[in-house]
Amino acid sequence: MTERQDRILELLAGNQRVEVSVLADNLGVSQVTIRKDLDLLEEKGFVKREHGFALFGPIDDVGRRMAINYEVKRKIARAAAELVEEDETVMIESGSCCALLAEELANTKPGVTIITNSAFIANYIRHAPYANVILLGGEYQNESQVLVGSMTSKWAEIFMSDKFFIGTDGFSRKYGFTGRNHSRTQTVRDMAQQAGEVIVLTDSDKFSRQGVEGLVRTEQVSAVFTDDLISEEVEEFLREKRVTVRKVPRTSGVPAAKQEAVLSV
Repeated sequence: MTERQDRILELLAGNQRVEVSVLADNLGVSQVTIRKDLDLLEEKGFVKREHGFALFGPIDDVGRRMAINYEVKRKIARAAAELVEEDETVMIESGSCCALLAEELANTKPGVTIITNSAFIANYIRHAPYANVILLGGEYQNESQVLVGSMTSKWAEIFMSDKFFIGTDGFSRKYGFTGRNHSRTQTVRDMAQQAGEVIVLTDSDKFSRQGVEGLVRTEQVSAVFTDDLISEEVEEFLREKRVTVRKVPRTSGVPAAKQEAVLSV
């Protein structure tokens, strides 16, 4: 992805819906160039197009969540990929950092098999040279493009994996890592039972939020990959629980949740 395309995603993160002409003016290029960029971003699932506008999808849309803090999430994914050996089988749950991890593995790790409940991930990496995906069946959630429920959990029982990579919607010292959707959180808990270790991939913004339901307890997690804006208090708490914390440098010092609108529309 080019620096200009990264900038388009940053501008959309602060505004949700922006005219093509405004993007062109802010970035100092022609509308034709912006439309070409948006075509590529739409093909990746990051943005949606309306006549004369670019916009993000619904809040549960993986492409939209991937686009926010994209650069730091890509760094997190690349760091986590170092844990995976060629010809290894891993489980990867739905999530923005997780999708980028799957992409990194499918492009750089020959022979790796990815077991996932994310139809988005299966589609996102389909053209990668080493894409080898086992997609678990189940009840399909349209916005998040993820399969959940008892059928998914039953299929997961067939497979064993040393590593299970998950995302998170929030964190609580009392409840551990948390999620928003009951069906997805239950499916993650069931899949975690088939894994040797659970590894969380998340940008540091999530540590200031709390989901509505427990995903996995801190004691179940072996490692967290995040960025260097994680608070010292949270990092210390994780290390006290014997969780390995790996941090990548953040491209911007301002969390997405605090970004100000920057366009004149």
